[in-house]
Amino acid sequence: MIPLTQMPGYSRWGSALPALLALEAPLWIHGETGCGVTGIAAWLARQRGTQVLDNAELMEPDLREAWIQCNPSGILGSHRTPEDPAVALSASRCVALRLFSLEEDPEAMLTCLKLLAQEEGIVAPLPPALGLLPCPGNLRGLRNRLVRWKLLGQLPDEVPVGPLPLEGEDLASNLHVLERLLLHRALRRSYGNRLEAARRLGVSRRQLYLLIARHGDPVRGEFPTSEGPKRLGKQRLRQNSSNGQSHR
Repeated sequence: MIPLTQMPGYSRWGSALPALLALEAPLWIHGETGCGVTGIAAWLARQRGTQVLDNAELMEPDLREAWIQCNPSGILGSHRTPEDPAVALSASRCVALRLFSLEEDPEAMLTCLKLLAQEEGIVAPLPPALGLLPCPGNLRGLRNRLVRWKLLGQLPDEVPVGPLPLEGEDLASNLHVLERLLLHRALRRSYGNRLEAARRLGVSRRQLYLLIARHGDPVRGEFPTSEGPKRLGKQRLRQNSSNGQSHR
């Protein structure tokens, strides 16, 4: 684990830790996925000698309320803000501490990269691409970058520049191209992890597999196995028919 003092945003929330530990109230530790919520919540629980409830947003509201009553000085870790309606009742009983993402504290990026590389036994110099922002997944994503570089030699994709490779003028074809571009980018940025790719795209696992059937998976070397949506097939038939007539 990265030392507490090197965590993103520590200069802004670190000074509050002694006062938080002294409070006789439950704490709601929250932040984006991968920014250290689990680690900080566990550390605070050890310092207080109390219990920790990680991923508190996943517990049923009634059970979460009962947990707080049984652990009045407990630590709750969550990836939802206290204002989120799904957790607002429980979070209102707690004192909240928000952790920062790497994007919010870019100066911490290279330090965290160096520390994680040491933990993974990766010797410098490191490819500059490993230390670039944005880093989806925050500290967890940064560690994944390092591990994939170490094991597979994979680097995160750079943001493509230039115009989109659109085909023709019709909407169906261009939507198909954009769909393929976004899918392949999500798969590459997830290094082939399909659950993560589905989360990035905001689709279900079933929808992701339908997209892969249409466009293939460049990470696993899989080719498309379906022809795509019906609207695209109809457009291609019209184009072929039009091309055939033009040659007569």
